[in-house]
Amino acid sequence: MIGDPRQTSATAETPLHIPVSVVLLALLDKATEKDVSIEWLIDGLRERSFGLVLLMMALVALVPGGSTVIGVLLAYPALQMIAGRERPTLPRFVRERKVSVARLASVVRRASAVLKSVERFIRPRWHIPALATKRFVGIVVLFLAPTLIWPFPFSHVIPALVVAMIALAYLENDGLFLGLAGGAAVVSLAITAATVWASIATTNLFV
Repeated sequence: MIGDPRQTSATAETPLHIPVSVVLLALLDKATEKDVSIEWLIDGLRERSFGLVLLMMALVALVPGGSTVIGVLLAYPALQMIAGRERPTLPRFVRERKVSVARLASVVRRASAVLKSVERFIRPRWHIPALATKRFVGIVVLFLAPTLIWPFPFSHVIPALVVAMIALAYLENDGLFLGLAGGAAVVSLAITAATVWASIATTNLFV
């Protein structure tokens, strides 16, 4: 029995979405050397590499003392996303840095277990063109990056969590969750602006 050609065509035009947890485990299986470079990881992740870089940076930003450095570094992938790059281009000393496959395997297996839980709620829906999504994410992250540097106690927590939300939505092609993350970004920026204004008013800088 011959299937409907229109259905076959539609299936061919819509690529199957593979959860990022599966992509990470598959990439790990391709590691044949004792050590692999950061560049190898990025090349293997292809279009997912931006999302993973943003997610890792957001998690590091949650660590006390890490947000200031990440606030500066986030501008790097954000600008490349706005420019429409296929994957992030990192400084040479970062690209060539080696990671033990055994250590990588431990991290990937733990991360995949967490991501599988997240993927029950964050999944492909409300499709947005890939380039438009990439540039939107880049612009929002570029606005959020400076708010990680603001020297108030715990002021970095909300923007770091928002960047993590954006990264997860981008990784799983979830337009609905990306919209919610965009709204959270607006709230985060508003909170930072209000905090800055309050500190200026308190110190009477304009008097």
